[in-house]
Amino acid sequence: MAEIILHHYSTSPFSEKVRIALGLKNLDWRSVEIPVIMPKPDLMPLTGGYRRTPVMQVGADIYCDTQIILRELQRRFPALPLTPAGHEGVAEALAFWADRMLFWSAVGVVMGAIGDKLPAAFHKDRAEFSGRPVDPARLKAMAPAAAGQLHAGLVHVESMLADGRAFLLGAQPSLADVAVYNPVWFVLKRLGAPLPPLDRLPKIVAWAGRMERIGHGRPTDMTAAEALDVAERAEPDAPAGVEDGDPSGLRAGMRVSVTPDDTGKVPVTGELVTLNAREIALRRSDERVGTVVVHFPRAGFVLAPAS
Repeated sequence: MAEIILHHYSTSPFSEKVRIALGLKNLDWRSVEIPVIMPKPDLMPLTGGYRRTPVMQVGADIYCDTQIILRELQRRFPALPLTPAGHEGVAEALAFWADRMLFWSAVGVVMGAIGDKLPAAFHKDRAEFSGRPVDPARLKAMAPAAAGQLHAGLVHVESMLADGRAFLLGAQPSLADVAVYNPVWFVLKRLGAPLPPLDRLPKIVAWAGRMERIGHGRPTDMTAAEALDVAERAEPDAPAGVEDGDPSGLRAGMRVSVTPDDTGKVPVTGELVTLNAREIALRRSDERVGTVVVHFPRAGFVLAPAS
């Protein structure tokens, strides 16, 4: 089996979500450190323009967004499942809520505290990423509201732990845990000791300690050039194909674009090879790596015929 290669950087909260999942599954993997801000010249040949972090590579198959990354890790390594039997829907729903709601409250708390200490290049990059200006003074003024929203969300998590369970869905950690840990880790990592609202949520703080102790599996470093060479030498796996009756009306072989619907709205174009309720995949070519297949989750991405 081809190696798991994770393109990430150490302070990326969504990368931590994947790193903890790799730890849960006790996997060996290769670590490629990418820049925090654009440009990312050694990533673009793989993704075709997708700029968000992290990206997982398995040979010439490229997985964009943690939804599809964790789903693919589960498919390839089914032992120690991320979605425990009988709780699959709950785990995925909690993960989507954490990614789309809880995380942005955590960003507001963190950026309100440290935004004015970050360099101008970072603010410019994140303004381009989000599609709106980044004003440190405005972020600081909005931080109390963000803390209130984060507390309102995390109270639900605290109540899940009230019966003494070790993890959100029971005795074993799951997809729900790694997704909720993402924003909690971000706040603790960037701000240190539990500050509001985490100072009012002792069960979450203790749970976060258990999550941290899971670790990251067994990473070994790889250069970006080595990862590109891996893609160039490999052939993508056989695609799953386009599901009959998909409501989009799109067909295999059509030239399409895929764009995130919230941030980092850079379209990736290519030949449609997989489409179903959970996944979109495009075949594309790049002069540096040859033919790759780029995979996206269906939820949270806009699929359209390429103009």
